[in-house]
Amino acid sequence: MVASSALRMVIAGFLCGAVSPAWAAAGDAPAAPATDSAPPTGEILVTALRRSESVLNVPLSISAVSGNALAAKGVTNSVDLAEVVPNLQVSTNFGTAQPNFSMRGISVANEYNSNQVSPVGVYMDDVYLAARASHGMGLFDLDRVEVLRGPQGTLFGRNTTGGAIDFITRGPKLQGDNGYVDLGYGNFNTFTAQGAGEITTDDGQLGMRAAINYVKGDGQFANVAPGAMRPGSQDTLQGRFSVRFRPTGSGLDIKLRAYAGRDNPTSTPVFGPASARQGLDFFTVNEGNVGYDRTSAWGTALTVSYAFTPGLTATSITSYDGGRLNMQSPSDGTPESGAYAPADFGSPVTGEGDLYIHWHSIFRQFTEEMRVNYESGKLKLVGGVFYGWDRTTTDNDFNIGVATLGAVGYYQHYVQNRYSVATFLQGDYQITPRLSLTLGLRETWDKALYQNGTADEYFGGFLLGAGETPLATTVCTPSAPGAACTPGSAPYAAAGNNAALTGRASLNYKLDEGLLAYASYNRGYRSGAFNGGAYTSQTGIDYVLPERVNAYEVGLKGHLFDHALTFSTAAFYDDYQNQQLQNTLPGPVAILVNAPKSEIYGGELEATWHALPTLAFNGSLGLLHAKYKELTLQGVDLAGQDLPFAPHVTAQAGVDWAVWRQGADEISLSPNLAYTSHVYFTPFNLVNANALQANSELQQNGYTKVNAQLVWKHAGYAVRAWVSNAFNTKVLAYGLDLRGAGFPYNFLVPSTPRTFGISVHAGF
Repeated sequence: MVASSALRMVIAGFLCGAVSPAWAAAGDAPAAPATDSAPPTGEILVTALRRSESVLNVPLSISAVSGNALAAKGVTNSVDLAEVVPNLQVSTNFGTAQPNFSMRGISVANEYNSNQVSPVGVYMDDVYLAARASHGMGLFDLDRVEVLRGPQGTLFGRNTTGGAIDFITRGPKLQGDNGYVDLGYGNFNTFTAQGAGEITTDDGQLGMRAAINYVKGDGQFANVAPGAMRPGSQDTLQGRFSVRFRPTGSGLDIKLRAYAGRDNPTSTPVFGPASARQGLDFFTVNEGNVGYDRTSAWGTALTVSYAFTPGLTATSITSYDGGRLNMQSPSDGTPESGAYAPADFGSPVTGEGDLYIHWHSIFRQFTEEMRVNYESGKLKLVGGVFYGWDRTTTDNDFNIGVATLGAVGYYQHYVQNRYSVATFLQGDYQITPRLSLTLGLRETWDKALYQNGTADEYFGGFLLGAGETPLATTVCTPSAPGAACTPGSAPYAAAGNNAALTGRASLNYKLDEGLLAYASYNRGYRSGAFNGGAYTSQTGIDYVLPERVNAYEVGLKGHLFDHALTFSTAAFYDDYQNQQLQNTLPGPVAILVNAPKSEIYGGELEATWHALPTLAFNGSLGLLHAKYKELTLQGVDLAGQDLPFAPHVTAQAGVDWAVWRQGADEISLSPNLAYTSHVYFTPFNLVNANALQANSELQQNGYTKVNAQLVWKHAGYAVRAWVSNAFNTKVLAYGLDLRGAGFPYNFLVPSTPRTFGISVHAGF
């Protein structure tokens, strides 16, 4: 007992002041419980191990954030998740349209092409979403978000070297009728409307739920270019419908979900040449070409489960999803209006340039997973098979006058098909009442086809997509090795395939206080990939090696002090191999390569302290060391450089305070702050490979963002006033090296300014 008391004191001292977004905010009455029942201690139930259990009983590093807690933290889209989850970074060159998730330093790095999958697997209701353009969904009518850090090589498996994020939507609970309407207005003339309604036609057996989300607002950045639009607007419409049928006494549970949405904002602002930035503040641009970042997504999923016995359940998840990316990207940040003339083919040293890109891709995917859960005595098993297919059809138009020596640009087309098949099995065995062992294996076979690949160099394009006169074919299958492409040459085609055995091993121990301690080994895998950025020559369309990571982790989680303090902490070490990233050369030529070896280690802490019935503190801390051990780009040895988008420290702290309560009325205040330390946007860090590069531009110093909300509640009604980035912190969200490709500037994207507003909520 002395040892146990000492352990309690050490843990309490370590956690003092650090407190977690992993549990619902104080004072929140969940509109929909995590599952049909909830644990007596109130923590969230999760399905990270493909079965429902308390987040504190899952022996891995996981953040489970309820839908109510997301609202309390001001998180309205997936880009904002980084502000509530430790060691998660979200970067994007397209605003909220295509977020790039970095988990414990593992990300797509400087790879921006739409055919590349994320190394952090993104799921909706356990359905894998291959297209990164579908990851920028609005977080509306969600039950919770589960963020699993570290490779998930067994039960999730596909492309999860960094981790997995599962968005769990609210579906019919078959427990009566309910719903809500939420209307809001904010600065930048932003109007929001969200609502949901649920009808139970037969209690416990049949129900339906529908939800909708609408956001419309002006551009959040001023633009001094005459007649030009303001970049960074909002224009979102999304809907979701679900049906659940559970015949009494049959063991059958059928869930059907369908969704559709579109996002049509003006394009993200770009900081270009210094000459175009003179006299402007951070949130003002001088851009003549402001296009639209149009994306759309839709899909259906059918989940059918059947309980043969209380300990044996079979589940099938079938899904078909699609979407489109259609973006007019002004990538040079200059006031030029898009009328290209021979005078624009200037020398790179003039500081002016033309770079306007039309990104266009169409996505389709189909997945099927069948699994069986078995539980008997000391043994729990889950195993099954997975099949996935996805297709990306790309038609890009690159207007790049300064880098093509008189030829204005390139038109690119290709179709990529990927196929994935996997089998998996994971078991948990209770060795003693306190000690259990987890073992899991997954075998994955992946195949990729690059088809109908063509590209043409053209002159003209005086307006984007107009007046383009072909000069030469640059991507084809030549008639003989080394022969040049000619008009009418056969399209380029290639194939790649690989297989991987991944898995998990974990020892888990329950201490006297109910704390869970664990030590685990996980092996993760991300399939090989084709270079979607090659359009000047087919020689750049290579198939690079798959990524692999061997991850070691120890952790401790649970309750202390009669459940007043809830915490989760972990330390990890990752041996990371073959990160896929771009080597950008003058021409411009983009080559997809592998970084042979990287070393990653660090720690995480999340906690919530309920100091009083009306006062709770929450927070998190992430520490990270992520460096290349072997990497050469543009002939420069980059061993010892930080991985991009891998800050050494991320931290969050917040308070949920019920300031006043009387009868059915309550006033609550929930301020929170999020800190991110210095981060690089390029594997080069501060190293310049040549005289043109200026990689010191591609970084962001440490910063803190402050958010807050004040809520008055009366029965089922609420009025909420909120502010995000209260002190207008100036942050670069993304940076890409263009100087290495011969341009006189880099591509820099600023983060959004302060936003604030008020909303009215009515529940029924």
